[in-house]
Amino acid sequence: MSKYASFPEPVDDHNPFQDPAVTQHSSNTGYATLDLYNPFDNKTGPPPPYEATSPSTPAVPAQTPPSRTTPTEPRNYGSYNSQQQTVVNATTAELLRKQEELEKKARELERRERELESHSLGPGASRQNNWPPLPSFCPVGPCFYQDINLEISQNFQRTVTIMYYFWMFSACTLLFNLISSLAMFCVDPSGSGVGLGLAILWALLFTPCSFICWYRPVYKAFRSDSSFNFFAFFFIFFAQVVTYVIMTIGIPGWGFSGWIVSLAALKSSVPVGVIMVINAILFTAQTAMGVVMLKKVHSLYRQTDASFQKAQAEFATGVMSNQAVRQAASTAAQGAFTGPR
Repeated sequence: MSKYASFPEPVDDHNPFQDPAVTQHSSNTGYATLDLYNPFDNKTGPPPPYEATSPSTPAVPAQTPPSRTTPTEPRNYGSYNSQQQTVVNATTAELLRKQEELEKKARELERRERELESHSLGPGASRQNNWPPLPSFCPVGPCFYQDINLEISQNFQRTVTIMYYFWMFSACTLLFNLISSLAMFCVDPSGSGVGLGLAILWALLFTPCSFICWYRPVYKAFRSDSSFNFFAFFFIFFAQVVTYVIMTIGIPGWGFSGWIVSLAALKSSVPVGVIMVINAILFTAQTAMGVVMLKKVHSLYRQTDASFQKAQAEFATGVMSNQAVRQAASTAAQGAFTGPR
């Protein structure tokens, strides 16, 4: 083995990166790294030293604390809630309108059902009278049949009902007039006896006569569109309104506690005068309401097919269809034919 060259002993843990040719260009020499060093730059001198840049943090906007509403401050939940509330209100209104229509149809069906039941009695059958509603033990029974919901058209039911209540108000006013005249008679028996007697007469006379003479005609006029009953109502009710005006004036000795008698009674007795003043106010309201209802019925009459010619035809037909009239006419004709020659 002597002919071979001898090799030196290897050095322990030789690090090639510790070579001076490498370490002179390492990062600790102060030169820039490859991302900053340009080898093609013509500038003389060593490359610029490396300056490490710290990463910039994005600016965070300042956050303001949310404003908290007080218990009494109204909350704003946005336009969606307001639109939703509007939709709910519209739906509720639509449901209420449909409910009213259904109730109206139900009442109309009930009225037609009752009308069919009444017609099923036949032409020869008569309805049982139901007015005035007297008790069963009373020896006098009801005299008329009245059913506004059944016999009157729905367009005129309100007017006929108001006329019925107006008749009741007139009857109560006459009864109160009787009470006020009685109070005046207790204070002055010598000078108010005639007025008390006339007050009793007016209460007993006007109450049933007003029902028969002007309420029943207007009831039958709207029930069967009768021209004759319309004209009878206008004529009689106009006279009734004139009587109401006389009641309101209160002429002494006529039995009406109007304004003249009431103001005179205040001088003799204040309590009695106050009662009579209240009666005068009722008479005034009665007169005003009578004028209003007269105009109301006349406006409805002009909307119907009623006329004076139809009233004349109905009167002639009604007279000739009356059995008593026909019997009297027949008797008169026979007497004229068999009379002495």
